[in-house]
Amino acid sequence: MDEVDQIVDPESMRLAMRNWATGVTIVTSIYNGTRHGMTASSFTSVSIDPAMVLVSLQENARTHRLVKESGIFAVTILDQNQTAISDRFAGRQTEKLDRFLSVDTFTLVSGAPLICGGLVSFDCQVCDTYDIGLHTLFIGQVLAMQRGDGKQPLIYFNRHYHSILKT
Repeated sequence: MDEVDQIVDPESMRLAMRNWATGVTIVTSIYNGTRHGMTASSFTSVSIDPAMVLVSLQENARTHRLVKESGIFAVTILDQNQTAISDRFAGRQTEKLDRFLSVDTFTLVSGAPLICGGLVSFDCQVCDTYDIGLHTLFIGQVLAMQRGDGKQPLIYFNRHYHSILKT
């Protein structure tokens, strides 16, 4: 029989969640000419009609502040060939670096930047928020979406990137 953790501290939770395979997204926003983005795996569809998605952002993140102030965010689901972009937006490089430097972007309705080459991009207006622990759940109504050039999703599992194997 497996051992049961009776104390679920942040490190235990972090280790447990490494067992959840997920797609990789870049969440971005813009406010008063300042744009920023971050890699996020806490993304899901909430409703098909009306079209709504959810992102969970840590309250001390710059992207969180921009989404909260602007009321908009954009999500790009990354292609398996975009690991370098994921690393860049995950902050594995200095925070002072412009994460958008040399990254091709476009906009749809809101003006929030989207990453070229992804599988699909969603442009959203915040319609509801929930503060939970150290995070905020931002629910966004999808204003517009666009399929990208990507073919296969970038997958993250146990602190490493993976691809879906074709048979």
